[in-house]
Parts: sequence; C-alpha cells; structure tokens
Amino acid sequence: MITLSVIKADTGGFVGHSAVHPDMMQAAEAQLKERKEQGIIIDYQVARVGDDIALIMTHRHGADSELVHRIAWETFQATTEVAKRLKLYGAGQDLLKDAFAGNVKGMGPGVAEMQFEERPSEPVIIFLGDKTSPGAWNLPVFRMFADPFNTPGLVIDPKMHDGFDFEIMDLRENKIARFRTPQESYDLLMFIGSPNRFVIRNVYLPGGTEPVASTSTQRLSLIAGKYVGKDDPVLIVRCQSGLPAVGEVLEAFTQPHLVEGWMRGSHCGPLMPVGFEQANTSRFDGPPRVVAYGFQVNRGRLVGPRDMFGDPGFDRARQTALEMAEMMRRMGPFEPHRLPLEEMEYTAMPQVMRKVQHRFQPADQDAGEAAGAR
Repeated sequence: MITLSVIKADTGGFVGHSAVHPDMMQAAEAQLKERKEQGIIIDYQVARVGDDIALIMTHRHGADSELVHRIAWETFQATTEVAKRLKLYGAGQDLLKDAFAGNVKGMGPGVAEMQFEERPSEPVIIFLGDKTSPGAWNLPVFRMFADPFNTPGLVIDPKMHDGFDFEIMDLRENKIARFRTPQESYDLLMFIGSPNRFVIRNVYLPGGTEPVASTSTQRLSLIAGKYVGKDDPVLIVRCQSGLPAVGEVLEAFTQPHLVEGWMRGSHCGPLMPVGFEQANTSRFDGPPRVVAYGFQVNRGRLVGPRDMFGDPGFDRARQTALEMAEMMRRMGPFEPHRLPLEEMEYTAMPQVMRKVQHRFQPADQDAGEAAGAR
C-alpha cells in the first residue's frame, strides 16, 4: 500500500501574502531530501501556490503517521526560521502550537492523505488552493464525480454507472455522513451547497474504503477561535480506469465559481485556475486561485509534476474569473462581496462591536408603533 500525503501551510509571505521566497522552498527541499535519503519517505515534491508551501510525500507509513507528520512540522519550522531571518510577513502564521503533538491536524497546517494499492497506471492530480477555504472544492468535486454534463464517463463508461460515495463533514459539529450518487444526489446537494459548514472530505467507489479523492478539511478560524489566515485547502484526485479521466477532472474548473476568502479571508471571489507561473496572488491579495500538479505514481515514485492548468485551454476560464472579480469588487464592504455577518465573527468584527456596543440602546417602542401607525 502506498500513502500519498499532502500537507500545506503558510509560514511566511514574500511580499505580504503574495508568494513564497525561494530560500523557503530550498529549506523545505533540503529537509525532505534528507528524509528520502534516510528511507523514511519514498519520494516528495515541494510545491507552492500564493504564499503557501505544500509538502507532497509518498511513503508506506499510512495516513496520520506521527513520523510523517513530524517531518512536515519540522520542515515548516525550518521554513519559518528562514521567513523570520528575512523578516517576511506572517512568519510561522499557520503553526498555531509551540511544539509538535503527534499529528499536525488541529495545529494549523492543512492535510489531505490517501492510502491505496497502485493500479497498473496511477495518474493523480493534486490541487492547491490559495486565499480560500475547504468548501471551495465542493462544487468542482461534485462536477467530477456526479455531473454527467462535466464527466461523460458517468454515462459512457459502464464501470462508472454505479456512481460514487461522497463522505461529507459538518465542520461545526465535527460529524461525517455518506451519500451515494446518483441515488442521493439531491440529499447530498442540500448539504454541500452550504460550503462554509459542510465540505466533501472523501470520495469512494460504492461501498469502498479506499478513497479516490481526498480533501483537507481544517478551518483555521475554528481551530484558533479567531481569524489567523485563510485555510488554503488541498485536494487529491485519482484519475482514469473506472474513475473520471484527467480531462474530466480538469474540466470541473473551467467554470469559475465564487468562494470565500480573498482579502483578509473576509470576501467572496472567483476561484481562478492558473499555471505555476501565475501562482502569485496580487489584486486585493488575490483573486483566489488554484494550481494543479499532475503526477504518475510509479511504485511510490512521483513522476512529474506536469502543470495541468498551464494551458491556453483555461484562458477563457481565467478571463471569466477576472470579470467576476471586477463585478464583486464593485460591492466594496457590502455583502455578498463581504462575507455574511456570522462568518465575520472570526475576524476583527467582534472587536469593532465591543468598541461601539454602548451606542446600541433599546429602540423606542412607542415611537416605533406610532411610526407604524402613520
């Protein structure tokens, strides 16, 4: 069995929240190269999007391995030291604890992992999002595995006619549930249509236990109790041979949708698919974006990466996303560009409310009733 772990964190931005300094990438590379030479991991790739570093690792230690998670923690500590030395913005931002406690889940970094038996050919795409939250994957993952208008294999390929099982997670109640498509598509959509609370955690073959897609579900604000940066999630998708083809998986990102995040984690904006060279956020610290690292997994080795969005076929999607960004920016501090009030509870909104709460007095009932009578 091979385990594919993707662990991602913001440990310092260059400049501001826009990119990762090359010295930080080199520090992460040195850490993982040493672990590979020691035989602890089979292979690795240091990846990035915006100001986040993603550690892509293959190994045989299983999901939630303390050994592998410690490697990630120590690597992020090393990149944090580089960020501090260079006085980069938000050094160690996503490391919410002072010391490693056996698992990085709940400590800040985003984690997506899957354990599987390699097939004769094992194409995998790893999506990295920046300036957004775990719910950003709900719509594209539904399109990949449940929408025949996106994925004709659901109609054409007999192996896919039984559909897929979606495991969703209630982020507030910390509960999970499974729904099978196509039979329970409407039930599934009732929940995942609220991506700030219900997120797709895994996708399985019907009745299966081996995931074919996995996401990171950590929300920093729910962990820390306040805004400490957006969650910037990751998504792993296996492709072909009874699963959506590579092109069907990528097709799910050709119609940009609005996601929460963007500036100060407090705004809605379009998720824009970009190539590696366009992975630096800028306008309004965005717009929110996603890159796609494509690999062939060969006996645990990561053959790649290929830049799956570095293609003019996605130019129209990028242009649409920019037009959507322009439309949303016209709203300024008003909803729906700014997040709903309940989501603002994890930003500076409570501090502002405490400062002015004495100004809010009970309304004059008599005056109100008189005004109503008129």
